[in-house]
Amino acid sequence: MVNVANDRGLRDVELPSAAAAASPAVRELVAGLSLERLLALPSLAGVRVATTAPDVSAGAGAVLTRASLLGAPQASVPPCAGHLVVVPADVLARHEAQGHDVVAALASAGAGALLVTGVPAATADELEATRERAALHGIPLLLLDGGEPDAVVTEVLGALLDQQTAILARVDEAHRILVDVVLAGGGLEDLCERLAGFLGGAAMVTSTDGRVLAEAGSEQALTAAHALDCFDRTGRLVTEREAVGTRPPGTPVSGRALVRIVAGGLGHGLLAAFVQDRSLTADDVHLLERAATVAALAITKEQAVSAVESKYRAEFLRDALAGRAGAPAEALLHAAALGWDIDRPLVVVVAETYEDDEHTTRTSEEVTDLQQRFSRAWSRAMAVRDPRAPVMGFSQEVVALFAVPGDADTDTVMRSVGEVVRVVRGDGGGGRRTFSTGVSRPVESPADLPRAYEEALSAVSVGRQLNGDGSVAHFDQLGIYRLLALVPDSADLRRFVEEALGPLADDDVPEHADLRTTLSILIDTNMNVAETARLLFFHYNTLRYRIAKLERMLGPFTTDPQLRLKLALALKVHQMRGI
Repeated sequence: MVNVANDRGLRDVELPSAAAAASPAVRELVAGLSLERLLALPSLAGVRVATTAPDVSAGAGAVLTRASLLGAPQASVPPCAGHLVVVPADVLARHEAQGHDVVAALASAGAGALLVTGVPAATADELEATRERAALHGIPLLLLDGGEPDAVVTEVLGALLDQQTAILARVDEAHRILVDVVLAGGGLEDLCERLAGFLGGAAMVTSTDGRVLAEAGSEQALTAAHALDCFDRTGRLVTEREAVGTRPPGTPVSGRALVRIVAGGLGHGLLAAFVQDRSLTADDVHLLERAATVAALAITKEQAVSAVESKYRAEFLRDALAGRAGAPAEALLHAAALGWDIDRPLVVVVAETYEDDEHTTRTSEEVTDLQQRFSRAWSRAMAVRDPRAPVMGFSQEVVALFAVPGDADTDTVMRSVGEVVRVVRGDGGGGRRTFSTGVSRPVESPADLPRAYEEALSAVSVGRQLNGDGSVAHFDQLGIYRLLALVPDSADLRRFVEEALGPLADDDVPEHADLRTTLSILIDTNMNVAETARLLFFHYNTLRYRIAKLERMLGPFTTDPQLRLKLALALKVHQMRGI
């Protein structure tokens, strides 16, 4: 479409466009031409740049998407965002004679540049007031000696149509190439490699919460991308504060763009592009959107294959944890056929969500999607650490078999597990399910996996009772709590605590919590009054007064070892949540 003049000002005329058959999204995203390229057109030969926009050099940075003629002064200026507005010098003079501020009106309407034709160099000074107003409003002002306004508009229109045609052809060709990559068996890495080549930078596919699944580009481009502030210290793309789509040109973030990968109404992740030497334009973003549809095809294809493989893997791991995987030699061979290595020292790790899926307000589809994302997060984190480690999701838990050195102590194992837990939990990562984690003792044979699985389940259950949601507990760290957790009726434990601690069993009085702390440290220090006073920062006599008060409430525990044992157990039970 182009605007031509008549007696009423600007008039729209429908003209053929290469983008006319495309969707509205395509028409909106097709980029225009820079003013610098338009100035090279034959009809603009000899044009003079009288003033430039304050944020561009010599006016060359302005991007124009339309061309229009400014007609007689009887009508107001319509919206003309991105237009090269062409006006003959005599028409401009008629506007000014009637008191119209043409430059201000065009700036308000969003014009990209103003071209005045019929302005010989000798008379250019007569437009000094117009030049000053153009500089004030930030509109590039161009002067042309002679020139046919209609010819200028027609030629600019032709150049823009050629540009649109080239952009659409480029996007279609890129889309065809990307589809061929996937149909030929390529994955997300191949897709990113092609896309990085098209854009001249780096390309990445991430999960919905920013975990990088695939990336490609030169080493320099990838290093520069990961150094940006949009990545956190774990290497996650912080999607919560990253906008999707184009960025304003010239801003620090204009060299990166993100689009969503969607298939079947579900989000499968994000496709991101990063370039260093330019801003990503609207047509680059459109190319990314076309590539995202191809990425969705690749992801759904991988998910279909993975679903079949996961079924057999889940059945085997469930059998192995239940002791039904056959002889150890058979289990090792079966695991190897599934791509797993269990012929080494292992610990069983259980990550259990504590959302009550049976009584949740979420739909069953939402619960399933959350659990699948939770399982995938563990699989990806483990794949980085150990690609041949078994990881599977079951109902509200994920089970992983961690390989550990044969001589690893508990602290070493917990540090290793804790690193993966932190990756899965993420730093504010969106969409993660809250969970607690339990770790078993090391096992040497597949025959011992059922015992290790029970240990991990005990660790996750007792750890949550002791430390609350989000705990990470090792079976060897449970101590006496392992035995207490075996008591099937929590009501019996509550009665035991109430009988042993009496009024200290509740917090109706604020002092009760302090007295329980004093009693616990006294028992832990084997009734060493001086050491307890030091640990509690009490004066010795103050602590003696507290001990006397405790004995009046609980009995002579300082001299009765059986009573001390009873009180110690009651304090341990009191620490357990849910009792």
